[in-house]
Amino acid sequence: MAILDKHKILETNATLLLVFSLLVVTVGGIVEIAPLFYLENTIEEVDGVRPYSPLELQGREVYIREGCYVCHSQMIRPFRDEHMRYGHYSLAAESMYDRPFQWGSKRTGPDLARVGGKYSDAWHVQHFIEPQSVVPESIMPKYAFLKDNIITADSIHIQDLMETHRLVGVPYTDEMIANAALDFRNQADFDSDWDATVERYPGAQVRNFDLEPGISEMDALIAYMQMLGTLVDFSDFEQTPDGWQR
Repeated sequence: MAILDKHKILETNATLLLVFSLLVVTVGGIVEIAPLFYLENTIEEVDGVRPYSPLELQGREVYIREGCYVCHSQMIRPFRDEHMRYGHYSLAAESMYDRPFQWGSKRTGPDLARVGGKYSDAWHVQHFIEPQSVVPESIMPKYAFLKDNIITADSIHIQDLMETHRLVGVPYTDEMIANAALDFRNQADFDSDWDATVERYPGAQVRNFDLEPGISEMDALIAYMQMLGTLVDFSDFEQTPDGWQR
């Protein structure tokens, strides 16, 4: 009863309750935040994760501009139903170069964290032009206009975009930025001299993504989507009823 009587003092005195609440929050905050200042990196690096290529980066800009994140998350949670449908749960390292990240919990459509390689380029083109033609129950709007929006490295200021991302921590090198326009063009043209592009961005897929002449916003968007979830090699992980095990 003595303890309850003392606690009653806090409950009946608004000023004391406020002071002690702030004290508890302050102590808890210090315990959680202070250790972070002594860590070199709070994200465990994973082999294969790299910054986006210029074409992929522009595709991501289109993805954000069109509000794709409103209906699609890029976060596979560590639950059985999640990994049975989408694959290995999302790793923090996979989004370490995302500014802003595309994690979330709202899913009007499926999660896209592992969509890369799941469908062909032609499927994506048709899906953007007429979503219901490939997914009858879809309520996704049409994005056929992306195919008509022809872009160049100069028109989208790709070097400026990469330099801006470097300011917030994405490790784009001077070489990457100097060759941004070249890499932007080469990734969308399989007949180009793209070896250096793939060397700078390992795993970058090179081809005409929307199957039409010129580089369009649809090219860029499909290039971005086709690399999602493909950078990390999960071949040494085994899917079990209890989850993914290395």
